Amino acid sequence: MIRLMLGAVMCLSVLSTASFAQSAKRKLTDREDLYGWEAIGRLDIGDQGFCTGTLIAQDLVLTAAHCAVEKRTGQIYAPGKLMFRAGLSAGKALADRKVVQIAIHPDYVHLPELSAASVRADVALMRLEHPIPYSVADPFALHSGRVAGNEVSLASYGRGRSEAITRERSCRIMQRQQGLISFNCDITFGSSGSALLARNGPRWQILSVVSAVGTDGRQKVGYGMELAGIVAKLKANLRRNAPQPKAAIRRLQVGSGKSNSGAKFISSGGS
Repeated sequence: MIRLMLGAVMCLSVLSTASFAQSAKRKLTDREDLYGWEAIGRLDIGDQGFCTGTLIAQDLVLTAAHCAVEKRTGQIYAPGKLMFRAGLSAGKALADRKVVQIAIHPDYVHLPELSAASVRADVALMRLEHPIPYSVADPFALHSGRVAGNEVSLASYGRGRSEAITRERSCRIMQRQQGLISFNCDITFGSSGSALLARNGPRWQILSVVSAVGTDGRQKVGYGMELAGIVAKLKANLRRNAPQPKAAIRRLQVGSGKSNSGAKFISSGGS
């Protein structure tokens, strides 16, 4: 059984620094470094802080539910409050997009703030105002099937590394049980919502989302959830609750025989 000794990602400053080999992490500061990682972005929450999100489609960002909910009120952030900044480096993003629609796991707001159940439900999907072209960022696929070995990777923004993606090339899954995944990646404030990546052949794919962190007394331990079925339900919620398109009224131009849409009208005597 996974022993949950969780501390909220927002409270990481109270934890002692774990010993991780710095050579295992690399800041992706150049355009060449970003190649293949452009779909990871900083998710700015107004001027209140930030999380990390990952494109899974041209207009869909996967992140943690606690990055989508205002802590004081428990309400989902209003449209336009969050900004996804794909591949942000040195203050410049490859694409900036407002978040216009959010779906979170339906159980999340009804659970204790920090528990095994809340970690399992700590998933959100966000729709962007405009799609980001594939030529700018190639979205990540979700991982399915078994993970070969227990090696995973993490690429995120975080405290002290907020201006560029930092990628930890190799960390390890510690346990997978009861819908939870624990791992020893070096997560910090801002890593919330980042994708835990596992290899599937030559590609890295999304295995989980970073929800919380704790300690086992020796090292920092991160926690995420199994994603099977959750993302499909969130996509369905976004479709079901999508704003209806506004009806457009076109004025006929007097004497033109045409509408503004370019439609032609035919008289009784022929065209």
